[in-house]
Amino acid sequence: MSSVEQQGEPPPVSNSSSTCEVVEADSVNKYEAVAPHWFYSKVIDSRERWIPFSRQDSEKLEEAHNSRREEEQRVVPAEGGRYDVHLQKRLRHAVYWEEEVSEVRRCTWFYKGDKDNKYIPYPESFSEELEETYMIAVTLDEWKRKLESPTREVIILHNPKLMVHYQPVATSDDWGATPAEQGRPRTVKRGVENISVDIPCGEPLQIDHLVFVVHGIGPACDIRFRSIIQCVNDFRAVSLSMLQAHFKKAQEQQQIGRVEFLPVNWHSPLHSTGVDVDLERITLPSINRLRHFINDTILDVFFYNSATYCQTIVDTVASEMNRLYLLFLQRNPDFKGGVSIAGHSLGSLILFDLLTNQKDSSEDEDGKREDTGLLSRPGGLSGGLGAVGDSPRLPGAAGDSPQLPRATAVCTEEELKDMGIPLGPRMKILHYVSSKAGSQQDAQRQAPLPAGNEAKREDAPKAALGSAPQPGSGSSARGGAKRQNLDVGLGQVSANYPQLVYKPSIFFAFGSPIGMFLTVRGVKRIDPDYSLPTCKGFFNIFHPYDPVAYRIEPMIAPDLEFEPMLLPHHKGRKRMHLELREGLTRMGMDLKNNLLGSLKIAWQSFTRAPLPAVEAAASADAENEAEASLEKQTVHSDATPEEPAAGGKEETPPVNVGMLNGGHRIDYVLQEKPIESFNEYLFALQGHLCYWESEDTVLLILKEIYHTQGITLDQPLQ
Repeated sequence: MSSVEQQGEPPPVSNSSSTCEVVEADSVNKYEAVAPHWFYSKVIDSRERWIPFSRQDSEKLEEAHNSRREEEQRVVPAEGGRYDVHLQKRLRHAVYWEEEVSEVRRCTWFYKGDKDNKYIPYPESFSEELEETYMIAVTLDEWKRKLESPTREVIILHNPKLMVHYQPVATSDDWGATPAEQGRPRTVKRGVENISVDIPCGEPLQIDHLVFVVHGIGPACDIRFRSIIQCVNDFRAVSLSMLQAHFKKAQEQQQIGRVEFLPVNWHSPLHSTGVDVDLERITLPSINRLRHFINDTILDVFFYNSATYCQTIVDTVASEMNRLYLLFLQRNPDFKGGVSIAGHSLGSLILFDLLTNQKDSSEDEDGKREDTGLLSRPGGLSGGLGAVGDSPRLPGAAGDSPQLPRATAVCTEEELKDMGIPLGPRMKILHYVSSKAGSQQDAQRQAPLPAGNEAKREDAPKAALGSAPQPGSGSSARGGAKRQNLDVGLGQVSANYPQLVYKPSIFFAFGSPIGMFLTVRGVKRIDPDYSLPTCKGFFNIFHPYDPVAYRIEPMIAPDLEFEPMLLPHHKGRKRMHLELREGLTRMGMDLKNNLLGSLKIAWQSFTRAPLPAVEAAASADAENEAEASLEKQTVHSDATPEEPAAGGKEETPPVNVGMLNGGHRIDYVLQEKPIESFNEYLFALQGHLCYWESEDTVLLILKEIYHTQGITLDQPLQ
């Protein structure tokens, strides 16, 4: 039995080992197809980078690639509909703006780059060869296979986890050279899941609101000299992260989708008019780079104050926003949301001038309502100047004594507009007629008065004390008061401001010089009842160290001194250095009050007459008075805590800032970073260019936009 058992024991052992070997061989030799992912090329810092599409877009591209439709018809919108991918040509085209066409690849195999350690995808045809070789090697378990790329580079598959790419040192090298002689090996990876790359999930399909963003001076918009397209891309990315962080509940309930931001470029059309060639002829050859920078950026401010180029700028901005809006509706026919506009630096001034010259569709055609331009009238501006530009050369003018047709002297502004006279000449005609009438009245006042009319002469100087005619003070029976209102304008450049095909919901200004330009134009005060004709919301957002930004609210309430609203931090708190500064300021005030109270008591005790009878009572009264004053100060400090130097709550104290923002506050100041507080001048330029990546700015925009839809933040920020 023992011998039989000994003879029978080996077979089961051999069968068991062979079974395990078969199972291991099956598991090792099992081939699984690689999952492709779609990439597109982009030149960044003069280097070609391959950037992955989002998982959502890659799946759509793969589905279209595997479909049986004709190649010519396979155009897939990607990246929120801002780009179209033509699968047949493997090209990616921008939809809303001009941009270089980029190459698209269906990627499965990658190798590490030489300089930046970024993985680069192989061409699709060579990736198929690599995948076929890999499948044979896995199936037959035969490795160390070599392939040569079209550029004579060698790829060796040592095993599933070790695959290398050799770049030949010289083009004359052939297979006879060893891999060590062909340069430094590079890592080869199969499948996008094996490389270190950040792949976004994708953007929500639903678009709730559309925002057009207009840039300021120059082609560069931030400290890294990036274009408006790149800056708005960052702005859009920040908005998506803020939606996930602060509107998560509404997203989970599918109440909101996202906000789309589209850039508006006016710098390129302006400088394509040939003005750069004219400037180049008169530019001095010294300090060439500085002069070129000034011609390309700073001169945009002067261009906008030129009647010729101002018309080009406003036409470009308005027509581009109208074109983008109609194209957006064409590509998104189910869009039911609103539209807002945002401008940075000079772009905010351009938008402000456009909005002040919009026509409200609710106006009566017979001219019952006054002109909706930003003028000196109830709901307008006072103390302004006439139109800036050449001296009025009116129809029939000759030399310095222009002669107007007699009919124009009794025409209203609406009647002149019906004649087809543009805005600039129309304003000049009305200004000339009004000034002519004023000079005739002055001549009449200077003429000798009949006896008994001296009282009328005394009343004349009283009417001339004001810097501008009072609204509605004209005596003409037909449109006289309206002409007086139009006589005092914004000081805007004479231009025919185009009309937008939509009504913006809110106007956001970043680092805006609107207040400064209005003051330079001669506007001293904005009437509290004034509001933009077609836009009911206006937010002036600025960094405290921004050298270009100016406030708006002091022009509405010049007699009050109050700080701008402090924008809360996107994490729901004030920055630590601001809280520390407030605490130290409050502590210093308390110490100062206590010290002054103690000194007052001590001084009274020294100067008081030493009467024993009244000394005790006087000292007790002094102590009670000091305690009462300290208690009053304590209660006051607890009841009304001091706000930081650049902010405060909207409710305390209530400030009437007019109807420019529907009765709400207009000026909002960002919280500076701790490092920025060390030197204001050092971070001044950064303060003017910080808005594109500012979470606080983006969160305010999202909060105000969704507030119009009745959707609030998950948790209110303090």
